[in-house]
Amino acid sequence: MKHIYKYNIILLAIISAIAVSCTDDFEEINTNPNAPVSVQPSLLLRQVIYDYGEQMSYEGFVAGGLLSQHLTALDFNLFDRHALKSPQLGGDPWPIFYRNLRDNEIILEQAQTTPAFAVYEGPSLIFKAYMTAALTDIFGDVPYFEAFRGLDGTVQAPYDLQEDIYLQPGGILDNLDQGIAAIENYEGSIPLEGDVLFNGDLDGWVRFANSLKIKALMRISNKVDVSDQLQELFDEGNYISDNSENAVFNFTDGEPNNFRLARLRAGDFNNFVMSETMEEVLDDQDDARVEVLFRPRANNDDGDDYEGLINGIDASSTSVSLADFSLAGTIFRENTGMLDANYMTAWETNFLLAEAAQRDLIEADAEDLYETAVEQAYEYWNTELPEDYLDEEGAFDDNDNDPIEQIITQKWIASMINGYEGWIEWRRTGFPELKNVSASLNNGIIPVRMPYPTEEAALNADNYNVAASATDGNSINAPVWWDE
Repeated sequence: MKHIYKYNIILLAIISAIAVSCTDDFEEINTNPNAPVSVQPSLLLRQVIYDYGEQMSYEGFVAGGLLSQHLTALDFNLFDRHALKSPQLGGDPWPIFYRNLRDNEIILEQAQTTPAFAVYEGPSLIFKAYMTAALTDIFGDVPYFEAFRGLDGTVQAPYDLQEDIYLQPGGILDNLDQGIAAIENYEGSIPLEGDVLFNGDLDGWVRFANSLKIKALMRISNKVDVSDQLQELFDEGNYISDNSENAVFNFTDGEPNNFRLARLRAGDFNNFVMSETMEEVLDDQDDARVEVLFRPRANNDDGDDYEGLINGIDASSTSVSLADFSLAGTIFRENTGMLDANYMTAWETNFLLAEAAQRDLIEADAEDLYETAVEQAYEYWNTELPEDYLDEEGAFDDNDNDPIEQIITQKWIASMINGYEGWIEWRRTGFPELKNVSASLNNGIIPVRMPYPTEEAALNADNYNVAASATDGNSINAPVWWDE
């Protein structure tokens, strides 16, 4: 993918294509960079939601999954060895964020200036907050408040502090509040179209926003007192609490809307196998989802069906046989109609609330919330929950009587399609315990942020230099604000 950032407006191409050629297969859009900007927000909303979810699901597997140690790579694995400035099969989410945030900004501007499009204001504010949170959690300080201005020209935007992006007016939490208010105050009769998450159900968007608020508040909970806000959200109960309410896009078995791993050549798919960390966690939890998430290895002469490999081998000097390790399950390639692009789910929300309760941030039954989340996570991954699981290996206090570790570990397992999330939550909590990679290119240190892409040094040099200086030379070992 070309690096398309906030400055050179590929948007003209996307918009003109949508206006000229509208099909149900919204992933495949012909472009004309010379056509004028004219687009219905319904078409652009459809494009933004799908494009972001499809691309970040792929990124979350081939790159995030390496950082989180759900998976490891047999070859083309400089990224797995933590040379994060060397993306290979994945590892370059920056342009995905900025292209879709800019497209979303057009929807928001239309909604706020054209009464006929007012119904789009709430969802576009909520989706902006959703994408922004992932962006800053991965990179730290980023161009934000001025990054989406100047749609008709070139802008070199300053990098904003992560603390401000979360807490200031126009930031993540404020946009979630403003998005909910816009939906609640909407008095028009024009329906929300192009909504592939909730099919135009504005109540679904409000629940989505409230779950995102819970997530954002927990993410910054070591820096800010968030207990009153969390308690209010929990007491009101208007968040995603059941899998039927999940914010997901259902992949199909066939093109164009199947999971991208189904479209890669076999050699690329076979490059990713179960990590040793994942194997040990699933073994310790006696987790039945292993049969969905992975395939039995071909060479199981010793009777051990599933085998993981240590992350970050030196592929130039280490010879491994694919038959000795477990590939990702058929749900990621042959049967992607069973897979979802995961934006926010009931199980993630309830794991967050279980942690909040266990940390005395809310008054609630932590164990009950945890068990509900585990049940929902098993259901999400199309796996029957073993009858005694919550009384044995999956019990609330199974990890040496540390419920927080158990909560986060179970959340980590379920986040395999969202590998960046697993890595982010490890940075925030330290769970599960990740392993040092085999042949580290980062002095044996597990990274705690993604580096700014090299294009920033050329396209936004002055602002980039300030941000790089604040991160010890754009170091992947410099923690973000909420992790300091």
